[in-house]
Amino acid sequence: MTHVPHELAEEFPDSRDRIHELTQSDAHFAKLSEEYHSVNRQIHRIETNVAPADEGFEKQLRRQRLSLKDQISTYL
Repeated sequence: MTHVPHELAEEFPDSRDRIHELTQSDAHFAKLSEEYHSVNRQIHRIETNVAPADEGFEKQLRRQRLSLKDQISTYL
């Protein structure tokens, strides 16, 4: 576990402005972005033992975050 929050701006540092622009102008992208942030926060809380969860649930969240990241990457 890394205990590092995987924020979109850190994952796509060259696309920070584009992420902001799309979040403001594209409802579907904004929804993907918010869902990514929600899942990412859950994972970070699990990693730091703020909200313990079983390994299976954590793996499910990680797969969901990766899927969202792939969809966001397609937009960018």
